[in-house]
Amino acid sequence: MELPTEPRQDAQGLTTHAFSPSSSPELASSIVCGGCGSVIDASEPYPFRCPRSGDDGDHVLRRVLDVSRLAFPLDSSEPNPFVRWRGLFHAYHLATAHGMSDQAYVDLVRDLDNEVARVDGHGFVVTPFTAAPALTDPLETRACIWVKDETRNVAGSHKARHMFGLLIHLEVVRLLGMTEGPLPPLAIASCGNAALAAAVVAAAGHRRLLVFVPTDAEPAVLGRLRALGAEITVCPREVGVVGDPSYHSLQAAIADGALPFTCQGNENGLAIEGGETLGYEMAAALAGQGRLDHVMVQVGGGALASAVAQGLSESAAFGVLAGMPRVHTVQTAGAWPLARAFELVAGRLPAKPGREEVHAAVQYAAAHRSEFMWPWETVPHSLAHGILDDETYDWVAVVEAMLMTGGQALVVNEDEIAQANGIGVEATGIEVDPTGSAGLAGLAQLCRRGLIGPEERAAVLFTGARR
Repeated sequence: MELPTEPRQDAQGLTTHAFSPSSSPELASSIVCGGCGSVIDASEPYPFRCPRSGDDGDHVLRRVLDVSRLAFPLDSSEPNPFVRWRGLFHAYHLATAHGMSDQAYVDLVRDLDNEVARVDGHGFVVTPFTAAPALTDPLETRACIWVKDETRNVAGSHKARHMFGLLIHLEVVRLLGMTEGPLPPLAIASCGNAALAAAVVAAAGHRRLLVFVPTDAEPAVLGRLRALGAEITVCPREVGVVGDPSYHSLQAAIADGALPFTCQGNENGLAIEGGETLGYEMAAALAGQGRLDHVMVQVGGGALASAVAQGLSESAAFGVLAGMPRVHTVQTAGAWPLARAFELVAGRLPAKPGREEVHAAVQYAAAHRSEFMWPWETVPHSLAHGILDDETYDWVAVVEAMLMTGGQALVVNEDEIAQANGIGVEATGIEVDPTGSAGLAGLAQLCRRGLIGPEERAAVLFTGARR
């Protein structure tokens, strides 16, 4: 289908192109519910939630690639990950299937990235993933430890990757004329890095953003959010109401028509896609250098772990990695709903389960969410406050990744978090915050238990800057 030669103006005076909602081209990517298997029609402009959501199933959408039709650009020197790996994005497949040229798509991404740079001082680039030999002695290990440094990314964390991928999709469907009427507001629930990332990216896209925050949100964060034009609502906890009040407010805003501009996968499964660039970058850096044996990921809502696991899995499917590493997750003793769910799912398995048995247990869990994932019963507290989500929203995909690869769900205490942060900053010189270095606390725990072998390669992600 060719784009028309005469563009039209939408309700806000922005240029769009005609699009037939009845056309459903066969794309190289599809949006599929991980819980019930529903496939979202390609004509749906906002493929964020499964239409069957509402029962006890875990209806989180996933972007699935047909790798037989695609290529992984291993030898590219392109510094912008959203340009370099554009051929793996659902938005790219949608755009090009309806007449947008490759160059037009690249121009769109670069224009948006320039706007991000205008707002935040710099745009997106591939971030460092390098060996950190100075960590071996403090951790008393002979393993080769690699660190992915996201602290200098847009808005100071990995969260902006998720948001920028969403913004590109929103701009593509707008330009294709797949939506009508005024642009709906965007909405997010967060107390820190995710909110800042969303505010930067929303400002770059000239989109209205609603931010729902808890009462203990840091004043400096709130000040920066206001400076970026975000509309803030402080959400106190209510006696007798279980769960995060900010998240409840987000759900209410979505019900009123706002679009979920958030990392909660059950509200917007497409948010995982932008984060997958982390996995692609790690795989590309290791291509030809042997296996990656372990990857440690700190978990709050689960988007980071889900994205990294999927990005690495796709890289392995393309042959860039020799195989999948063991995926380990790290939560704090203040709240560990993912570790609880992992143990419950693992409890349904025999001592040495095969892939089919793991798949069956995961599918049962996805269909019976309330048996495995529910809000943490007490108000959580931790030095790593950025991973204190009452629930892990992308839990099914992450549990499956751990079980399939032989990984573990780790819980670390406050002393471990503080010690790991001090070691990480001193050994690498990276000014990472305690949340962003929590994965290192998990790696230290595995090293003490003798579960990281000598000469094995283990990766940690430093995901948030000290503020």
